[in-house]
Amino acid sequence: MAEEDRKAMVPELRKKSRREYLAKREREKLEDLEAELADEEFLFGDVELSRHERRELKYKRRVRDLAREYRAAGEQEKLEATNRYHMPEETRGQPARAVDLVEEESGAPGEEQRRWEEARLGAASLKFGARDAASQEPKYQLVLEEEETIEFVRATQLQGDEEPSAPSLPTQAQQKESIQAVRRSLPVFPFREELLAAIANHQVLIIEGETGSGKTTQIPQYLFEEGYTKKGMKIACTQPRRVAAMSVAARVAREMGVKLGNEVGYSIRFEDCTSERTVLRYMTDGMLLREFLSEPDLASYSVVMVDEAHERTLHTDILFGLIKDVARFRPELKVLVASATLDTARFSTFFDDAPVFRIPGRRFPVDIFYTKAPEADYLEACVVSVLQIHVTQPPGDILVFLTGQEEIEAACEMLQDRCRRLGSKIRELLVLPIYANLPSDMQARIFQSTPPGARKVVVATNIAETSLTIEGIIYVLDPGFCKQKSYNPRTGMESLTVTPCSKASANQRAGRAGRVAAGKCFRLYTAWAYQHELEETTVPEIQRTSLGNVVLLLKSLGIHDLMHFDFLDPPPYETLLLALEQLYALGALNHLGELTTSGRKMAELPVDPMLSKMILASEKYSCSEEILTVAAMLSVNNSIFYRPKDKVVHADNARVNFFLPGGDHLVLLNVYTQWAESGYSSQWCYENFVQFRSMRRARDVREQLEGLLERVEVGLSSCQGDYIRVRKAITAGYFYHTARLTRSGYRTVKQQQTVFIHPNSSLFEEQPRWLLYHELVLTTKEFMRQVLEIESSWLLEVAPHYYKAKELEDPHAKKMPKKIGKTREELG
Repeated sequence: MAEEDRKAMVPELRKKSRREYLAKREREKLEDLEAELADEEFLFGDVELSRHERRELKYKRRVRDLAREYRAAGEQEKLEATNRYHMPEETRGQPARAVDLVEEESGAPGEEQRRWEEARLGAASLKFGARDAASQEPKYQLVLEEEETIEFVRATQLQGDEEPSAPSLPTQAQQKESIQAVRRSLPVFPFREELLAAIANHQVLIIEGETGSGKTTQIPQYLFEEGYTKKGMKIACTQPRRVAAMSVAARVAREMGVKLGNEVGYSIRFEDCTSERTVLRYMTDGMLLREFLSEPDLASYSVVMVDEAHERTLHTDILFGLIKDVARFRPELKVLVASATLDTARFSTFFDDAPVFRIPGRRFPVDIFYTKAPEADYLEACVVSVLQIHVTQPPGDILVFLTGQEEIEAACEMLQDRCRRLGSKIRELLVLPIYANLPSDMQARIFQSTPPGARKVVVATNIAETSLTIEGIIYVLDPGFCKQKSYNPRTGMESLTVTPCSKASANQRAGRAGRVAAGKCFRLYTAWAYQHELEETTVPEIQRTSLGNVVLLLKSLGIHDLMHFDFLDPPPYETLLLALEQLYALGALNHLGELTTSGRKMAELPVDPMLSKMILASEKYSCSEEILTVAAMLSVNNSIFYRPKDKVVHADNARVNFFLPGGDHLVLLNVYTQWAESGYSSQWCYENFVQFRSMRRARDVREQLEGLLERVEVGLSSCQGDYIRVRKAITAGYFYHTARLTRSGYRTVKQQQTVFIHPNSSLFEEQPRWLLYHELVLTTKEFMRQVLEIESSWLLEVAPHYYKAKELEDPHAKKMPKKIGKTREELG
């Protein structure tokens, strides 16, 4: 065939191919649409649809009917073509006419095309009903592409105390049972009399009970009913976390039928919800420690219960030593140490072989699943796994463990976004976060009953391991990580890093799934990683944190021989020495290691020693009003500003508007001052991308500190805008944290460690010669957070005992040798 003939045929062949393709595409689209409508009618036939969904369904039916009519007309044309001549205009294979009809109806050009594309995308990820029967894909393809799903392998089972056949989820009727019936249903109730007898017969009792057994809420009530609060005595129950102290106190008040703050109250740092009538007092372990200052023998308490002792927080470990001493002095004081793990033998040995009372837990079997391969992004894996469980597993709420507020908020946002996109194609999924900075009303939502037909997913920090019991949890997702504080005494640097959790923590998390029914725990790591990479237990906090606050407290209680203090696990020798050195430098201790007058005042303030020194120094510089504000803002500094993903530029600009020459402390002062001038407005916070919740907490902290000023003999005064005085007062407290600019970047003055200004700082671009920082944290680099520009001469002014003039000289400054060169006068 000639080249010219071939070229002439190409356009015709293209047209023919195009017509065949369009005819085939038309058939496929109609089949897809009919299958999709059949599925939706089958799945959602008895579900009340929203207005938008009804309109969309009506639109799809209209398109289907038009396509059927068009197809029927085409078939009729074929029949007629055998009897008469028909002009072969190939319009049937082209969907232009149908598009035109739809465009006229919707009023949006190209709308039909967009809807078809969305429908095709939906069909790719939403396979159910007719399409599911055809493809035989797993059910979770309803939500996820095959490559997105996570493959788990069942490995082990945690045996329970109940038979697997026994599980039953709480019904609506059960949820409405009286509070007293719920109390009687708790595992601790059958042992009430035995427990009270054991407490009466022993001064110290170790209580071992699974989380959810009722020991935290019920034992203090049993003691109250038994008369331990007569003659004005009180019962103290300590919690390692303030969220737990608040939620447990609220629950007990509800069970006792009293108003929170009357007979039952809680006390946490900067918030006291108690009164003279309070006899059951839930508090953080740190608050009970501070009570030793005013009442070293705890004379107003008949019972002290140290709850969640297995968490081994810094304050809990210190409490052990102090309470052990007080118990020897006060034989009538009852001491209860409650733990949720099998580590009670150590507590028993520490308290002179105290007896252990075991409360059996209400546990069902829990199946443990591991991933086949490690997950690169555990946050994304969590979100995918939640949806996978939601679509494929029977009813039951989900508990997800993440490391902190930032991760929790990101995961909640991702889940809500994906659920929004899926609409009514999946059952309702309630996404509820829980972390320390969350307001009380939002924290309470996790304890509310899940509505019928819905599923609840609680995204929590490790507070949900033991401190909180959430009813209805059947599934647990454990990425295997937690945030852990570590401290390097050589550099004075604290780092809050994401690290693998211990096996003990992993088992606690898994146990959360077996409270109300046989559960499942999905671990987002391999079985090999569990066996070979996780530590057996978590290192006690006392061995990995700064001890300045604790040493100051112990010194103020008259405990001078810290090396021989009765620690359950002694802290590193080096960390203890550094704490003593810092307190000496701050003037809290004299050269004999005894508490000074200034040190006693510092111990009265419930803040870090450097912060309390700054507040005391504010009187000298007549700026206590401003320093109180700075101190309050520093207590919440990491959560002042927020950056919505869709308004990053606006948020950054709003933050820059608060910048003042001098540094980040003045920025915080400026934010609070402007907020106060707005009448503490929430609208002002919204407009300036400032977190109202954090500001309100800062105001509460400031009021508390202001109330303590009289006790430490500091008068209220203002610098009237002279920020040099404010900066000097801050330097008086934080002279220990200084850095200077060298040719190779910033280095700390004493340790000569290379450090960096945090990118969020107002001084990030300026690079001043001398800096003071609030804290040094290790993330991707050694970052200085909340930095302030200072002058080297101020260090000699506020801490001449700590710095020498030679240390503060610039080593790179060029100096002329003595007696070399002549003055202008000598030259004539």
